[in-house]
Amino acid sequence: MNANRTSESANEQALANTAIRRESSLPPLPANLKRPVRMFTARLSRRIAFWIFVSVIAIETIIFFPSLRNRERELLDQIKALSATKIAVLMQTLPSHLSETAFLDKAQRVLIDSLIVGMVLYRADGSEAGVRGERPAMTFQHIRAGGQETLLDRADNRYDVACAGAWQNGHYYLVLRHDTNPVVRELYAFFLRIAGLVVIISIFVTAGAMIALGPMVLTPILKLRRDLEAAGDAVGNDRPSPQFQSAGLRRVDELGDVISAFQGMFAQITDAISHRKQAQTELKKTFHQLETYSRALNKELEKGREIQLNFLPAELPELNGWEFKTFFQPARQVAGDYYDVFRLSDRRIGIVIADVCDKGVGAALFMALFRSLIRIFSGQFEVNAGGACPASSLAADMPVDPSWGRDEDLSDEDRAALRAVVHTNSYVARNHGDLGMFATLFFGVLDPQTGQMGYINAGHDPLVLTAAQGGIRQRLEPTGPAVGLSSDAVFRIARARIEPGEILLGYTDGVPEATTQEGELFGSQRLDALFGNRFATAAELVAAIAEKVQAHTGDAEQFDDITMLSIRRADISGAI
Repeated sequence: MNANRTSESANEQALANTAIRRESSLPPLPANLKRPVRMFTARLSRRIAFWIFVSVIAIETIIFFPSLRNRERELLDQIKALSATKIAVLMQTLPSHLSETAFLDKAQRVLIDSLIVGMVLYRADGSEAGVRGERPAMTFQHIRAGGQETLLDRADNRYDVACAGAWQNGHYYLVLRHDTNPVVRELYAFFLRIAGLVVIISIFVTAGAMIALGPMVLTPILKLRRDLEAAGDAVGNDRPSPQFQSAGLRRVDELGDVISAFQGMFAQITDAISHRKQAQTELKKTFHQLETYSRALNKELEKGREIQLNFLPAELPELNGWEFKTFFQPARQVAGDYYDVFRLSDRRIGIVIADVCDKGVGAALFMALFRSLIRIFSGQFEVNAGGACPASSLAADMPVDPSWGRDEDLSDEDRAALRAVVHTNSYVARNHGDLGMFATLFFGVLDPQTGQMGYINAGHDPLVLTAAQGGIRQRLEPTGPAVGLSSDAVFRIARARIEPGEILLGYTDGVPEATTQEGELFGSQRLDALFGNRFATAAELVAAIAEKVQAHTGDAEQFDDITMLSIRRADISGAI
């Protein structure tokens, strides 16, 4: 059995291969037939042919049904005329002395055949004289009341015809019942003839329309479709413009407008692509130049950052009983914040924290200027201090805060050093006032032996002096305006004392103004809450603030420089 199945499978495969070889050996279509075949295989052609065919069928169908009804009426009228003729001849040929029964018998033998299947005779008064064969459905009431002469019953294929005539000096009505099955068959044959004719006409009309529409509509559309495909391939694969098949068509109708619009659109697209390529080439050159400039600028900014960091103290002073700690985090590569701690004469320590307005390169340049002027005018370097700002005029320019005691409590060295703020303000306001650059600045002169510090706060955020056990003991409020706003500005000198175990913290506005991504500020309240804790070292306080600020801002972009300077005096036992 398995051998038989294997043999059958082999035979089927052989037959399939033979069929394939026969198909492959068929001769190709002649060139003059390829165009009609291709035209009729196109989707648009098939759709047009379908709707033309359907439209012709619909029109012929609308015309056909009235024709079918007229044909039916003609056949029934023929039956009526034939029956009337037969009755007239019968009444003329029969003798007048026959009885009604004999008349009906004679009429049955003469009239009833395959077409007439029954009859009924009515007298003039409506009484029935007799019935032969199948009783007609038409009654005397139909004849007299409705005036009918015929009655068609399509359900039973019957047709009744009433004929009137005089016989035996009386008036009679003879109703004949006809079988209309021959009529139905004739109508069916008529329907088939007309339907076949309609189909033939539809086929010829469709073919003729397609042959006429081919060169006028279908062929140009097919060429335009191939041109669109070629244009899309050329644009998508960045190839040269193809030779369009529709370019040779010269038409003055709507299809010609479409072809012209397509060719114009493609020309615009190719021009736009050409301009785009040129723009891309120029853009690449520009990007290359920008990258070169950006690398050069970043290199210069990095140098600026290194120089600026070099301006900051490389090492903080190491004094017995004192701790100095700083924090510096610029928002950009260069910053406008700075701090400074340097030694003055007579073992004094200069302390500076400042914030130049704005950010970036301009602020960094002015930061260097402020830093240099403060150092020079404070007497860290040997300069002609007496000529620039005489000590005798300092009392008028910088009156001492009366709350700190007598004027004699402030040493001449402190007064001379703090005079640097006046000189710096005067220089910047007079020489660079048109640039609108200024700085908030705190400059203090600390005596490490006593903890006394004279200072000028030029518009800077108040420095906070925390008690040894925690909490804010004093805020060093501003004693004058920002440096550089006006050459006539007056600055007051104030004093503070750092007791053992206390910490002095200065910071720039980048600390309270640190912002989250939602725009919420770190704020002074959070900062003051930290001061309520006790910190054993200045570094611990700075680290705690930096950690809280970072936790608050998260991944938000830093908008301002953050700078802190913390100074702690050891407690009585000498522990830092």
